[in-house]
Amino acid sequence: MQSPLFAHVENQSQERYALQNAQMLRCYLDGSNDILARKGAMVAYQGMVDFDGEFQGHARRSRQRQAGESLELMRCSGQGTVYFANLAQYLHVVEISEPVTVDSSYVLAMDSSLHWDVIAVDSQYGISGSGKFNLEITGRGKLVLMTSGKPLMMAVTPERYVNVDADAIVAWTSSLRVQMQSQTSSSGVWRRRGNTGEGWELAFQGQGFALVQPSEQLPPQNAVIGQGMAAQFGMGQQGGRGQNQNNIFSNR
Repeated sequence: MQSPLFAHVENQSQERYALQNAQMLRCYLDGSNDILARKGAMVAYQGMVDFDGEFQGHARRSRQRQAGESLELMRCSGQGTVYFANLAQYLHVVEISEPVTVDSSYVLAMDSSLHWDVIAVDSQYGISGSGKFNLEITGRGKLVLMTSGKPLMMAVTPERYVNVDADAIVAWTSSLRVQMQSQTSSSGVWRRRGNTGEGWELAFQGQGFALVQPSEQLPPQNAVIGQGMAAQFGMGQQGGRGQNQNNIFSNR
């Protein structure tokens, strides 16, 4: 049998994490360090590899239920090679050395040495696709993120703050200050979101990075901050031209 398909042979790298291609991850298990991966993400494996559900304590599960943010993982152990993928999304291996905040939807795999937990992005308002709860991943090790399409990594510095659509953000440095705002102006208030089609956005300040994907959910249509028409349409204090009072959440 002959076919151009035979050009897509296995990556022979002995690195712990290597991309077989842009949308498939190759993980090498040496028998000593386990890998945590999203449940159901295994597409193939070789060798003596065991897969088991990752135990989570009652306290963590309770926080996840209350927050509506969870990360269902399996533990992969043994010796061999495992291939992971999820809906043909683009994959990115990240070396973690400082805390990172990320939506659980974008996590594919990580070193078992990393610690993760659900944190409140300190706000009483659950508005954006990123939600008011996210995951904070701490420790030292490697994390594999997923994006819909090829992403953009934006540097944030004290002199250069960055605004990101709340439904396109994937992850950010946890030390950044985060503020939510709407760019709807009062002149277009009678048309939903004005005439821009844009919804809520996150403004990042400090020193770090923000990872953005070229895909977003529909603007949240039930976002309400404050009361009345001003709250529903982003006028006044809630608008991008206001003082942004009562629509701020911070992870500091």
